This record gives sequence, C-alpha cells and structure tokens, in this order.
Amino acid sequence: MADAPLKFSGEVARLYHEYRRGYPAEAIDAIVEAFGLSPADAVVDLGCGTGQLTLPLAARVGAAVGVDPERDMLDIARQHGAGNITWTLGSDRDLPAIAGTVRPRPLAAVTAATSLHWMDSAAVFDTARSLVRPGGGVAVVTNGKPLWFLDIEWSRALRAFLERWNGRPAKHGCGTDDEAQRRYWEHFVAAGFAVTDRHVRYADDLDFDRLVGAVLSAFPEHMLPAGDDRDRFRDQLREAVGDGPYPEPVDVGIMLGVR
Repeated sequence: MADAPLKFSGEVARLYHEYRRGYPAEAIDAIVEAFGLSPADAVVDLGCGTGQLTLPLAARVGAAVGVDPERDMLDIARQHGAGNITWTLGSDRDLPAIAGTVRPRPLAAVTAATSLHWMDSAAVFDTARSLVRPGGGVAVVTNGKPLWFLDIEWSRALRAFLERWNGRPAKHGCGTDDEAQRRYWEHFVAAGFAVTDRHVRYADDLDFDRLVGAVLSAFPEHMLPAGDDRDRFRDQLREAVGDGPYPEPVDVGIMLGVR
C-alpha cells in the first residue's frame, strides 16, 4: 500500500466500522464461485479495514487473513471476527510472508475491497499469481461510487459542499473510476490471469446521519472536523443537501482474475 501521509485511525476507524456498508451476499457468492472456495481453502484480504469483506468470506473458507496498515481498524475487526480469522498489521508488500502463514491450506484467493487504489496493482497481481492455487485468483471489489460522485442532484450538491469545505476539487478515488478499472483489467491480463467482471446492483436510501457518517469515514484523521467544527460541518452539509432521504443507486463491482 502506498506510503501516503494519511491516517485513517482513531475516530475514523470507528466511523468506518459504523457507517461503511458491507457487501451483499451475491457479491460473496460471485467470489466463492469464481475460485471454487471451500473449507479446505484460505483467503487473504488486503486493506481489510474493519472486516466488511473479510468476515463474510471467512464464513465460506477454512481460514482467512485480514491485512491492514491501521492498527485501530484491526482492533475493531478483532471484536467481531470469527475464530478462523487472523488480523495482521501489514500491507500488500507482506503478501508472500502472509501466504506462508496459511499453510498447509492452499491460498485460494487474494481480495482487495475498495482498497487497491492504495497499492501497486501490477505488483499485487504479479505476486498473487505466483501464490494462489490453480483455479484461485484475485478479486478486486468496489462498493459503489463515492457518494459525492453520483449523477444525482443531492450528490452534486454534496460534492460542491465538500469542495468548499476542503478548499480543493473533490477526487474520485477508491478505484471506482473508469480509468482505474481499465488499469486493473490491463494489469490482470499482463499478470496472466483470465479476467471477468461481475456487478451486483441495488438501491438504498440514506438518512442524514448515515450520509454524514459515511462522508466523515472517508476523511483522513488530520482532516476530521471536531468539536464546534463538527457541528458547523453538519449544519452546512444539511443546508447544502437538504434533510433527505437521499436515494443511492449502489453498483458493487467484482473484477475477478482467475489463475
């Protein structure tokens, strides 16, 4: 994962756990089916956060390793994890060593859920190709576009507010943009994977508290408004987007590279 000077620890980890939605069962099924996962297998989830993808995947395999560079994220994940999950402080660069810890189970899948944008995707795919068992592979999962980049009136108002608040243009980020998706596909092919793309689409309605929490969970720790600034943030955001509810079309993307 990139050595960016951004920290998503402290209260950000709590917000992440409370307000970041998990992944629908259909997305988990797509990963399990693509790699033929079973209780004989192990998976490694890179950039696991507080375990939104690690936890449901672990229920389908014999062992899972959730890897994240933020200790506070892992501390929360441990409170909710199952006995077959190992939570590991580290990064994608540690993948070869982590793969060795799951033996004698074969490593069947490496996953990155809304986290690959922090990593060198070409290096991750090359490394994973040499580690996963035949028929296994890598799943790159995205959980919908950022709330401030939807083609909806309230989302455009949210983006304008965030640009005013932060004093700079909003970035797409998260690896959900078309350019990032093309790059991942090309890197998969270059690493020798057979690539397929799946989508799970559904609609959600956010209330104001969920909207605020989800937005704040994307702030690095040093930018998180606190105290009176938090109240001012909420008041100005409500003025910008209204009281809600805020209809959100969610498009969960699952890019699968099979060895």
